[in-house]
Amino acid sequence: MTNLPAEFAELGLSEPLLKAIAEMGYETPSDIQREAIPHILQGKDILGLAQTGTGKTAAFALPLLQRIDVNNRTPQLLVLAPTRELALQVSEAFQTFARYLGDFHVLPVYGGQGMDLQLKRLKRGVHVVVGTPGRIQDHMRRGTLQLDNVHSFVLDEADEMLNMGFQEEVEYILEQVPENRQVALFSATMPEGIRRVTQKFLRDPVHVRVKSKTKTVDNIEQLFWKVSGVNKLDAIHRFLDAEEYEGVIVFVRTRNDTLELAEKLLSRGFTAAALNGDIQQNQRQRIVEQLKSGQLDIVVATDVAARGIDVSRVTHVINYDIPTDPEAYVHRIGRTGRAGRSGKAILFVSPREMRMLQVIERTTGSKVKQINLPSRLDIRSLRIERFKKNVLETIEREEHKLIRGIVEEIAEESGFDIFDIAGALAHLAQKETPLMLGEEFTEEPEDRYEQRDRSFGENRGREKRDRDREPRESRDRGPRRRSEGMAPYKIAVGKNDGAMPGEILGAILNETGMSRDEVGSIAIQRDFSLVELPADLSNAQLADMKKIRVRGKQLLIEKWKGEADFRRERDDRPARKVVIRKRRNEDY
Repeated sequence: MTNLPAEFAELGLSEPLLKAIAEMGYETPSDIQREAIPHILQGKDILGLAQTGTGKTAAFALPLLQRIDVNNRTPQLLVLAPTRELALQVSEAFQTFARYLGDFHVLPVYGGQGMDLQLKRLKRGVHVVVGTPGRIQDHMRRGTLQLDNVHSFVLDEADEMLNMGFQEEVEYILEQVPENRQVALFSATMPEGIRRVTQKFLRDPVHVRVKSKTKTVDNIEQLFWKVSGVNKLDAIHRFLDAEEYEGVIVFVRTRNDTLELAEKLLSRGFTAAALNGDIQQNQRQRIVEQLKSGQLDIVVATDVAARGIDVSRVTHVINYDIPTDPEAYVHRIGRTGRAGRSGKAILFVSPREMRMLQVIERTTGSKVKQINLPSRLDIRSLRIERFKKNVLETIEREEHKLIRGIVEEIAEESGFDIFDIAGALAHLAQKETPLMLGEEFTEEPEDRYEQRDRSFGENRGREKRDRDREPRESRDRGPRRRSEGMAPYKIAVGKNDGAMPGEILGAILNETGMSRDEVGSIAIQRDFSLVELPADLSNAQLADMKKIRVRGKQLLIEKWKGEADFRRERDDRPARKVVIRKRRNEDY
């Protein structure tokens, strides 16, 4: 195809969608987006042959969102994905792209998550449903997913879906959607099963085929840390302490994140500044110049704000938030390793983002090596070694002569041993970065993030057995350790309501649009629960969250008054009889 539009503005997308795209840092569409979006906007069926990571999610999400009537809260678009992880990833992309479309709702549905939560969301009304074939078919047979108003249907990673044995489910669902629907099928390969589905269900489809061109630079060492144990702020502090760096660019998703993280790094003694789309050009230029000259060591940036930065002094790129596609990843890490120098890129990956890491590796042709978080002992040893090195270099440069004379005077006047005086001077010199670590880093259980991700619904039976074995004293307490910027909130659902951590987490994320990092520990009590959330939630946010329902009850969220209030809640509980019964199969 020739004369393809070079910019998103030329593709025919609406202003709200273009605004969202600009905020996400996209400048030009990928090949699959250039070719597919105009045809989808015209209502044509499409068969897209493209690898994961070529930008195909935006290729179907953007034009199909343009057809959504937000005033009609019934499913209008159905997306099938092979796995729970992809279903969540696609639904998050829809929510992000639709941020300026008004009262828009997308619902991910997949096996392992409680059916009750999905049923309640469907009853309240959604515009887009993204799900795995088995759970979508289950809802259709129950009559809980109505397809009368579905005008668009997407099969994402169709070959993987068929390889997993979902051919029958896919064909069943396609047979139930309205005949006049538009179909977009995306697949990396074209096996016989895909040909059969295409011939049977697509009407004169437009064929689009693209290949990923994404490659990374060989002189950049690529590493990832699997988010676990401590919060990400403490983690980045540890990495910065453990690494020998000159300039660092830290990538986050939003403008607010740049400001918050830069402020927190400043409070911990780092020289950091935020760089985002709201920064004026003259201020941006000043920040870049400060980074070049060494007046500034760390810039916290969004994708769009960091484009074009060419500073040879940047030795490290830290992906604090994982990028949305491999192309963005390549742009990010390309900020280091400039002018023939070597560089290092560190990626923070939560358990549920591991699939995106695999996509990055596959499409870039690069292996990203896993590393462990530096321990307190590691950091202490590194600080001591650096301190020794600095002392020896100072002696070699004979920069200590004047101070040596003063030390001799102190020894003569005070009678103190010369080593005690040297120790006192060393103590004064290293106050900003103490060699003996105190409480500047929190220690949390290694599997905190693993447990939270698992509690999202996949292993409810195993969790129940774990809770049954756990001593009561260890369960009936509030959040063990509060993360910086977080506070405990009390909600009106608990163990007596059958509430599970995953259901509470899912309800909050789906209804508020918060990220996983904004929800901390969840402590389930008998009549209520405690949830760690950002301490600065506004009254308007709390008012909206009060209406969220879990297990049929409103959360009625409020700031937790503290340990005294928690104990009073426990003391007011009526005593209960202990009933011993035979365990049923469904408890497992």
